[in-house]
Amino acid sequence: MRVLHFVTGGFSGATQVAVDLCLAAQQGQDMQVLLVLRRKRNTDAARVQALRDKGLDVRVVPGWSHLATVLSLRKIALEWQPDILVAHGFSDHLWGRYAGILAKVPHLVHVEHNSRERYTAWRLKQALWLARYTAVSIGVSEGVKARLLELGFPAERCVAIPNGINMQRFPKQDLLPWDQRQPALVMAARFARQKDHETLLHALALLAQQGLKPTLYLAGGGKQRQQQRARTLATKLGIADQVQFLGQVQDLPQFLMQQQIFVLSTHYEGMPLALLEGMAAGCACIGSNVVGVREVLEHGRTGLLVAEGDASAMAEAIHGLLNNPVQAQHLALAARQQAETEFDLSVMQARHASLLRAVQSGKALTMSFTPCHPE
Repeated sequence: MRVLHFVTGGFSGATQVAVDLCLAAQQGQDMQVLLVLRRKRNTDAARVQALRDKGLDVRVVPGWSHLATVLSLRKIALEWQPDILVAHGFSDHLWGRYAGILAKVPHLVHVEHNSRERYTAWRLKQALWLARYTAVSIGVSEGVKARLLELGFPAERCVAIPNGINMQRFPKQDLLPWDQRQPALVMAARFARQKDHETLLHALALLAQQGLKPTLYLAGGGKQRQQQRARTLATKLGIADQVQFLGQVQDLPQFLMQQQIFVLSTHYEGMPLALLEGMAAGCACIGSNVVGVREVLEHGRTGLLVAEGDASAMAEAIHGLLNNPVQAQHLALAARQQAETEFDLSVMQARHASLLRAVQSGKALTMSFTPCHPE
């Protein structure tokens, strides 16, 4: 089975999922994969080469116009002759499937990676038209699948397959004991409108007023304008000396395994890989109570959920974990166990592979994946 994965070259969460699926498929005998990236301004040639060095066949198509993207991808598909083209993420799933149709790829698959994509009326109309020619639409969580159904995608061709991460990057022997970890906060997320660094900074300022001044590490790249806004706000709130902007962290798993608390303050998600990594690292985790996050964290058992945009609630949750290390340790241990059993990359890969085999054989889609914590 020849499978072409098409995704943004911006190395977002969607890119990481596509990369992980391709690398995992290489370990098997029944699937040949090709990864095609749409060039973005931040497409890193070194990261592309690193993937090639792992034996992955990676091509990069132009991103300066949608037509150039479609025509270049069509040419690759005609030459490589995939059985299935998997188009990841908005708006790349549009251009990927247009190219697949033009190249007469037998089967098209659409993967939706977020619960609040910026569909205009025109782009939604295109997506629903493309759904007629699409074997299956995959939501990376039950919440994302529910959103697809709300938008009008065919219910009989929508499934949910939760994201997973490579747990081998978080070996158990490297997990530091709790009392040897730094009592600091980490938020690993790109700077973008989707992420809510502002609420976390306001929460840190509220804690400072109570005499509690933990260090906050902000890891991740993203838009410089958004990052500068966060820097300016930290200075305005008088907490600049507590906040460290790390940029891209070379060995993020190792860094996370040295910290006590991971926070994901966000406005919306699909299935946040960064949060899964915080859990895998054995951190006590706090997340905004939004789609995607609340399907990962079970409040009071594997982490704490706080209302979106509520700095007071965020501050209270952080305060509670810093002042109650026993509770924090229990949450961290449960989070690590859940990451091992439910969110390992092997689980995600097996579900995708099974689905793609069903697509190739033309079988009816009967796969059903229930949410981790049904409401």
